[in-house]
Amino acid sequence: MFAYLIRRIAFAVPILIGVNFITFALFFMVNTPDDMARAQLGAKQNTPEMIQAWKQSHGYDKPLFFNDNPTKLTGEGQKSPGVVSQFTDTIFVQESIKLFLFDFGESDSGRQIGADIKERMWPSLAIALPTFLIAIVTNISFALLIVLFRGSRLDTITMMVAVAIMSISGLFYIIAGQILFSKILHWVPISGFSPGWEGLKFLILPVLIGVIYGLGSGVRWYRSIFLEEIGRDYIRTARAKGLSEIKVLFGHVLQNGMLPILTGVVVIIPSLFMGSLIMESFFSIPGLGSYTIDAINSQDFSIVKSMVFLGSVLYITGLILTDISYTFFDPRVRLN
Repeated sequence: MFAYLIRRIAFAVPILIGVNFITFALFFMVNTPDDMARAQLGAKQNTPEMIQAWKQSHGYDKPLFFNDNPTKLTGEGQKSPGVVSQFTDTIFVQESIKLFLFDFGESDSGRQIGADIKERMWPSLAIALPTFLIAIVTNISFALLIVLFRGSRLDTITMMVAVAIMSISGLFYIIAGQILFSKILHWVPISGFSPGWEGLKFLILPVLIGVIYGLGSGVRWYRSIFLEEIGRDYIRTARAKGLSEIKVLFGHVLQNGMLPILTGVVVIIPSLFMGSLIMESFFSIPGLGSYTIDAINSQDFSIVKSMVFLGSVLYITGLILTDISYTFFDPRVRLN
């Protein structure tokens, strides 16, 4: 197990480097350090000296990937060209090293990114965690019910409804939910957030919309898993022993369908910390999703690269946890 974890972590390093490379390339294709300086300084008349001073203070005065005029210190304290520095004395390498040490530093506006992440992860979890748990129970329950009545009119109608739910944009559910439950019925606030138990009224609508939006794809996916299991030989053997269809579904089909379910479920758990970009923006939830959107709008690259890197680390962690969880549900799986 230990050797397997070491290998997976070693494989994750080049993946994270590649993700960082793409992030840096795409961001600086759209925004130059001068544009970022003007956006953060905010003054209408920024002098070249002010822009250069801002870039130097934030580390954006160096080339992005390749420095054709690098320097390094010699033993006498004088500067001379260095070949290795052509790649290391760049924005990409110096900022990436900090990320791999989980030193997110300060945002371009001067705020501590690590402190912001610790503060904003809780509102994101307040929405993502109940949505995740309720969605799993709801989707699996509906899928088992459909499998129980497979081939019937209920099965056909349910699948049509599931496809219809999947075909509608998530923005429709958000806007329709806000109009119906907030503006017309006045059951819940249209947006906002409050810590503690008082914040439950702000979470009901986002959680409900999140569960409904994922209902179509979730039910169809779990249904396909259970239908594949229900046609296997051990199911026919269980029926031949006199077990009822309910016991067959919950005692055998559900248990043996856990491996493919784990593949999609466990990998999602670490990413719950990242929040939902659209949901948090529309409902004014001060989570990590809205934090990332605000950073993109304000051209704050320090936050953008930190959030992309953190999301990649969490996703890879989810994949590793998925492989480890296989050993608990399938004794044939061994991680060497």
